[in-house]
Amino acid sequence: MSREELYKKSYFNRIGELSDLAPDTFKAFAQFDKLALSEGKLTKKLKELIAVAVAHTTGCPYCIEVHVTAAKSEDVTKEEMAESILVATALKAGSALAHGVNALNAYDQNGDDELYKASYFNRLKEFSALNGDVFKAFVDFDTKALKASILSVKEKELIAVAVAHTTGCPYCIDIHTKGAKGAGATKEELAESILVATALKAGSALAHSVNALNAFDA
Repeated sequence: MSREELYKKSYFNRIGELSDLAPDTFKAFAQFDKLALSEGKLTKKLKELIAVAVAHTTGCPYCIEVHVTAAKSEDVTKEEMAESILVATALKAGSALAHGVNALNAYDQNGDDELYKASYFNRLKEFSALNGDVFKAFVDFDTKALKASILSVKEKELIAVAVAHTTGCPYCIDIHTKGAKGAGATKEELAESILVATALKAGSALAHSVNALNAFDA
């Protein structure tokens, strides 16, 4: 029978069926996910804030539900949650804008075979001349989203690094890794934030399996 509602909270209850259909792989993922979100150099609270941000980047409603609930249990406030989501928003938008330098290269047919060079990012300022008011508004938003508030700059930069690995933007990874380091983050803390992002990106694919099960059984 065909389902009109493609997303319902109750569908997530089918996730356990994967443990019967692919037991070894499902068990291995579950162990990885548990370890990635466990307390380490980063607190469980910060890891859940990272998870919430990344879940908004992958657009997985099941992951949002699960990790907002988990974040709340770690005493994350609604204000902290909002800040993490707005960092994710800035990074997802920033990834699109950052790739604008590749669009400029393509438009100008610069003839360079290399698609990504750190120096290409210098072309970003050209958008100020091409579409000044909108570019300025984005820069203002991005600056405010990443500045210290309830969450520190270090926490926001670690969230940004995780999200940048989800969007796959090499410019963003470069900028925000340096930003996190400048804010005092260690390489170990950076690694933990990246592995949370890895677990969430993989988890988004796994979570959507409940939709596949519904479709298969239709």
